[in-house]
Amino acid sequence: MHRYQILLGSKSPRRKSLLQSLGFSFLVRTQDTAEKFPAQLPAHEVAEYLARQKADAFVQLEAGELLITADTTVVWHDEVMNKPQNKAEAVEMLRKLSGSDHYVYSGVCLKSTEKTYSFTGKTKVSFYKLSDAEIEAYIEQCKPYDKAGSYGIQEIIGHKSVKSIEGSYNNVVGLPTSQLYQVLKAEFGF
Repeated sequence: MHRYQILLGSKSPRRKSLLQSLGFSFLVRTQDTAEKFPAQLPAHEVAEYLARQKADAFVQLEAGELLITADTTVVWHDEVMNKPQNKAEAVEMLRKLSGSDHYVYSGVCLKSTEKTYSFTGKTKVSFYKLSDAEIEAYIEQCKPYDKAGSYGIQEIIGHKSVKSIEGSYNNVVGLPTSQLYQVLKAEFGF
């Protein structure tokens, strides 16, 4: 057994499921954060910056608690695609991703009373060309307003439209589980 009580600082059901798949018991605790980042921050650093920001929102951790926070961004041609605010934004994002490559970055921050450690998972995803009808149908059916880049790879769009993936599938879902497990072993004695 490990010496920490794990706290997942995320409302995401996908992250909860992925952390459960590692076999850990944990509690969910969340704090609302603005999720803003400096405009000059390189796109590949945004997810980790936001994960650290979420961890910093927890000002009071108890001895023996280990907080895990995460954030996922989709980056297309150095443009950070966060969660769409409305249907028009979702359509615009999916049109950009259609027939092209993009990167998915999941930043993860682990914080205890002794130390803070963060890292970023990176996955390259290639989409087949999407028709406007396919985009409209996906948005109507899945309502991807809580997903970076307006899509969930685990949903129908991923089953029909992902041409290839280089890197961790779980990273695209929202938590790079293999990397997380290795960090837990190396940095926190799991």
